Amino acid sequence: MAKTAKTAAKRGAKARTAAKPKARAPKLAVAPGELRSLRDLVRYAVSRCNAARVVFAHGTTDPVAEAAFLVCEALHLHPDQFDLFADARVTAAEAKAVLALIERRVTTRKPAAYLVNKVYMRGLPFYVDERVIVPRSFIGELLDSHFGGGDEGTSLIEDPLSVTRVLDLCTGSGCLAILAALHFPNAMVDAVDISRDALAVAARNVADHGLEDRVTLYQGDLFDAVGEARYDLIITNPPYVDASGMASLPRECLHEPRLAFDGGVDGLDIVRRILNEAGDHLVPGGGLLCEIGRGRAALEDACPELPLLWLDSEESEGEVFWLPAGMLV
Repeated sequence: MAKTAKTAAKRGAKARTAAKPKARAPKLAVAPGELRSLRDLVRYAVSRCNAARVVFAHGTTDPVAEAAFLVCEALHLHPDQFDLFADARVTAAEAKAVLALIERRVTTRKPAAYLVNKVYMRGLPFYVDERVIVPRSFIGELLDSHFGGGDEGTSLIEDPLSVTRVLDLCTGSGCLAILAALHFPNAMVDAVDISRDALAVAARNVADHGLEDRVTLYQGDLFDAVGEARYDLIITNPPYVDASGMASLPRECLHEPRLAFDGGVDGLDIVRRILNEAGDHLVPGGGLLCEIGRGRAALEDACPELPLLWLDSEESEGEVFWLPAGMLV
């Protein structure tokens, strides 16, 4: 209301507005001292999230893991330290901070990673915010399990030390590019994204992990950003959600950039482009590692001629495929 209101009606409205009590944060249904330990807080968070039917798909896949993550972040503990302090008492101020964070998760439906600006992949912390999709790729795990130069026949690249150039397409927050740089110590990594905002987040993560001299960020549309460069390995977790999935995204996912999800009618618009062009950017003996979520059946129907090797992780089956360079022509 303007300070120079000229009518009695406006003055009355102004007075009524001024008399209204200030909005308060939602009152928590927990009395001080009722929740004493980290374990108590996790149990409460699980119950609160279950009652609110919160969706878990952003780095944690169940309410217990999500609750432990929120509690540890509020108390400035690494998730690996939870068991050590599970029965430790928390102060009243700490409990208040944890409970407030739990309420924000339930009432806003924002992914927990956005609330604390952090996600862990392979035990390493990465900064995230609403400019990037919350990372939850299986590729980091697969680099360890299938590209480690272990027993004969188990590694898709014979010698990780021989990998000198890696390309990460649709890099988002840069997590996979960073994990690749750490996994292949002799490699220079190029990371591409079409979003300038996403690359700003990626730059922060690259700097946080001290890899500015080995990870180079490019803005552009897939391979257009790297010209005629060729690589030993291309990794990518592109947009792959089909039209049906886009129409039914849970509330949590609506906080994330739509661009990072939308893969067209069948979810394969970006994947097809990558398959059509990847062969021109791989050296002999190299290959493509691509994550497509639940798109396996659609891809096998669309490209029956491709000898796709599907790689399973601890929490996924048939969501990531490998194609050697010789099969991409």
